[in-house]
Amino acid sequence: MSYLVLARKYRPKTFEQLVGQSHVVQALTNALRSQRLHHAYLFTGTRGVGKTTVSRILAKSLNCETGITDQPCGVCAACTDIDAGHFVDYTELDAASNRSVDEIQQLLEQAVYKPVQGRFKVFMIDEVHMLTNTAFNAMLKTLEEPPDYLKFVLATTDPHKVPVTVLSRCLQFNLRPMAAETIVEHLQQVLPAESISADTQALRLIARAARGSMRDALSLTDQAIAFGNGQLQEATVRDMLGSVDTGHVFALLQALADGDGLTVVQTCEQLRAAGLSASSMLEEMCLVLQRMAVNQSIGGNHQASADPDPDALRIAALSEHMPADETQLLYSLCLHGRAELGLAPDEYAGLTMVLLRLLAFKTDASAEKKTLKTADPAAVTPAQPAPAAEFKAPVQARAVQAQAVQAASVSTPAADRSIPAAARPAHVEQASPVLAAPAPAHEAVVATVAQAEPIPPSEADTALGEFWYQLVQQLSQAQTIQAMTRELAMQSQLVSKQDTQWVLRAERESLSSAANVERLQTALQAHGHAVQLQVQSGAVSDSPAKRIAQQQQQRLQQAEQAVMSHPFVQQLMQSFDAKIVPGSIKPLSL
Repeated sequence: MSYLVLARKYRPKTFEQLVGQSHVVQALTNALRSQRLHHAYLFTGTRGVGKTTVSRILAKSLNCETGITDQPCGVCAACTDIDAGHFVDYTELDAASNRSVDEIQQLLEQAVYKPVQGRFKVFMIDEVHMLTNTAFNAMLKTLEEPPDYLKFVLATTDPHKVPVTVLSRCLQFNLRPMAAETIVEHLQQVLPAESISADTQALRLIARAARGSMRDALSLTDQAIAFGNGQLQEATVRDMLGSVDTGHVFALLQALADGDGLTVVQTCEQLRAAGLSASSMLEEMCLVLQRMAVNQSIGGNHQASADPDPDALRIAALSEHMPADETQLLYSLCLHGRAELGLAPDEYAGLTMVLLRLLAFKTDASAEKKTLKTADPAAVTPAQPAPAAEFKAPVQARAVQAQAVQAASVSTPAADRSIPAAARPAHVEQASPVLAAPAPAHEAVVATVAQAEPIPPSEADTALGEFWYQLVQQLSQAQTIQAMTRELAMQSQLVSKQDTQWVLRAERESLSSAANVERLQTALQAHGHAVQLQVQSGAVSDSPAKRIAQQQQQRLQQAEQAVMSHPFVQQLMQSFDAKIVPGSIKPLSL
């Protein structure tokens, strides 16, 4: 006797045996029980989710010799013939290979004859979206008003290609892809009946590779049984599928969390040597990162010990080690990186670049801190010269260009003699303003302004605010706080400082996550402050970020005043109707 594959041997024969489509089963069961039967049904969904199976069960329910029922007997002539594909009143047409109007007309010619054996004629058209427009038009009239004894069942994997004129004539049911847990549970019922032993982790690999298709899962199980000589072990199934060992995944994630670029490159070379798929690695990393993000969002790490998945504890540990913002960034990089692999010189080079990209983003925060110089702790962005004035000059203005250059120069004493000392403001005298020579069409004036003194906050407890501001600046310059931890420190206010218990207040609750507070507390301890932090939610009146913003605003005002009060600038504005471009004046760091 020939071997019957698992996908055919364990095809459901009743609604009760149908797995993962309870919403469809409930609707059809209720319709059969109440005898409220539609004349046309459309089942949509990806391959292997049960569209044809539902059609056959529905045909048996309509033609069972026990009567119209939601529980066909399965033993009468109608039920057995439909299961075997021999029932004369049940016709299946594959529209992928019979898509022309001639095939549809031949099918519709049978509609004029009453059933020979059963109670209803059932026309099942699979992959109906493959029919030509002429074929669709030919069946519209019969589809809308068929004889009482005729039922249409249409199935498609792409309902968007089905004309709306057909969709409007059918009851539509969308069969969903099955969850991996559902597939694992079904395989755990099938394999004991076949006397096959299997690891749960091996079944998880098969269920994940099936991507929601029970038929694909059973076919892969058949292949794994042959590959493993009658046993389903994780190692053999992983080898068969070409899946990446989770050890490589966790090694890469740990290295990325630690900023260890050498380990990242070495692990990618190990994948190259083993011939494992780079795309599969990124897919596996996405799955782990998704679980890490869930743990970080809902605080599910305490439940890891009760999770039957052996990887749950390692995922929980990584969730605490890697910041939530880096987890989200790395997930996005891995997700989009799969599409970039085909553009790379080879897929392993593409994989390496995708992963090293996170390390490049991790250093962005470090680059920011390079602007926090000791002499100027308030500067948070590198200053750069910018044009401060733009005006229209007539042709006659070119005659005074030489004089303007001489007056603007700071490299010779003539610059100071060109403007009377009494007319120079004190802050301009200290800053030595630099004014660019007029161009044929417009001029640009750039001024360097002396650094402003820090503005004390208006908070009554000035001492606490100043202490916290200076401490956060020191932590930032030492690069002991980064990303969201630095954001928490910059945006918070120190409201209480008693012995080893410090209390901070932050307006954004998202900043005060347990991971951010713990990392900030660790940085403080490394800086010599062995304290316990408590973060409250509320309005903040004094924070390092507010102080820096106030200092920047004051420095900008002084820069604008220095430029506007400069005699040469005033002369240009009066003589040539020059105007200061709003937003073009920026203070420069000294």
